[in-house]
Amino acid sequence: MSTLRFLTAGESHGPSLTAILEGVPAGLALDLERIDRDLARRQQGYGRGGRMKIETDKVKILSGVRFGETIGSPITLSIENRDWQNWQERMAAFGEPHGDKVTAARPGHADLTGVKKYAREDIRDILERASARETAMRVAVGAVAKELLLALGVTVESAVLDIGGIAADSAKREAGAAQRAASELNCCDSEAQERMKERIRAAKEAGDTLGGIFEVRVSGVPLGLGSHIQWDRRLDARLAAAMMSIQAIKGVEIGAGFGYAALLGSEAHDELFCDEDGRAYRRTNRAGGLEGGMTNGEEIVVRAVMKPIPTLMRPLHSIDIEKKEPVLASKERSDVCAVPAASVVGEAMAAFVIAEAFVEKFDSDNMCDMKADIEAYKKRTEET
Repeated sequence: MSTLRFLTAGESHGPSLTAILEGVPAGLALDLERIDRDLARRQQGYGRGGRMKIETDKVKILSGVRFGETIGSPITLSIENRDWQNWQERMAAFGEPHGDKVTAARPGHADLTGVKKYAREDIRDILERASARETAMRVAVGAVAKELLLALGVTVESAVLDIGGIAADSAKREAGAAQRAASELNCCDSEAQERMKERIRAAKEAGDTLGGIFEVRVSGVPLGLGSHIQWDRRLDARLAAAMMSIQAIKGVEIGAGFGYAALLGSEAHDELFCDEDGRAYRRTNRAGGLEGGMTNGEEIVVRAVMKPIPTLMRPLHSIDIEKKEPVLASKERSDVCAVPAASVVGEAMAAFVIAEAFVEKFDSDNMCDMKADIEAYKKRTEET
């Protein structure tokens, strides 16, 4: 069985970020402008920090693509870290190392656990890789997955639902992707946006940070991706794991999610009906497009909650790992709020998981065979 898989490499302030993506069928046309557009979306959003003024992320494709089309071999993606050059120039001018040694651990980060696990004496050895800068490469990988899905008639979109306890207007958050993409907070309700921005401004003035909730929706997916047979093939579990792998994500729900706790069984499930041709349909989608670990043909709806970023300009109490004494946590250049950016990363991870499920089910070396297999499968399942 073929599979889609990727690995990323690189540190926050290293020369570049890199990924190798394997399993993409040959014959997929890639739009580099769309990939770079997703990278730009990740860098936007009210509340982002100074790093976003330095980096202008653009992807370079080093292998696996010729004349704009995949050729079936592993795809190598690279994104330059422009801040690396700043560090080089600083060392040349002042003789300073690439970042001073960090010994004051930040609560809520990988700092303390990481230095103990890997037997390091400098927290920078941990924070450089644990940094959410790594998600730039995940967005690039996810953008390639979105290109595959788009060729198969599947779209992936995201929206911010809540920042710091201020919710977007649910009646307006169904607006199109183009409108959301033009929004500073990836949220269509302008009144809610202003309240969110004010909340972010207040947090920044206080040296604090904010979290929130985002939602990812995947449309056009046929029924039957994933499986109920084994725990690790259940697609809802894989989507949840992908979301939880994103830095600072602490909770995930699918469909009605935690709202199920307040519902009766008679209220919780999506009843089935027959149309005039005898085909089944649902009037509701509380399951979020997934039943028994498999897609059921409805829109996939996943939400995730992001905790406030642990790097504060008004640092929390911590310890110095070298001096073994109480200190205030170290400060690193950071965001006040990165929920809009996290929504773009969530979009990328959801796209990868769904693309992976397509590759597993419709095991093809090239796009022609994959499309033919999908059409035959859709015809059979619609007839039955």
